[in-house]
Amino acid sequence: MKKIALNKLEKNIAEYILYMYQMEDLIRAYDFNLEEIRQFVVSHYPIAESEKQETLSWFAEIAHELKSSGIEKRGHLVRVQTHMDTLAKIHWEILKTDKNYFELFQKAKPHLLQLVLEAKGENPGNEIRICLHSIYGQLLARLQGREIPADILEANERFGDLISYLVFVFHQREREKIEKN
Repeated sequence: MKKIALNKLEKNIAEYILYMYQMEDLIRAYDFNLEEIRQFVVSHYPIAESEKQETLSWFAEIAHELKSSGIEKRGHLVRVQTHMDTLAKIHWEILKTDKNYFELFQKAKPHLLQLVLEAKGENPGNEIRICLHSIYGQLLARLQGREIPADILEANERFGDLISYLVFVFHQREREKIEKN
């Protein structure tokens, strides 16, 4: 599972963020009980015993981070939020300079505004956070076998287009940083 996370971090930052949301929720679902996570999750993965121990240690690190940050019930790891903030920063930069991205944003904007209105005074965060949380909500609904309203499917289609473009720019910039060094 740690290897999956690292692979996603390298290849698709948005998938990494969503995956880490899942891992946070998994730890919370097991009430931070690492023995149960070992027994009911890690033990079922077809990996070597050494990898299972490494995976359990990884879960322990995440659990510790969640607890030490005071986000046992809600919220996200600082490292995940940092990536989200980076995507939001790039979003604001290219929104002003990239016509194609601006057009994608205009298609997503009505859905974003609707979700802000539905937040009823609660701060839903920046546009990128709203997009990723909506996509994650759809993922959870599918896992639970719940029906997803057509307007949410439409919104997430637009959000997916926006996030895909943003992820492309993010990874392009990361490659350029590596090439310069």
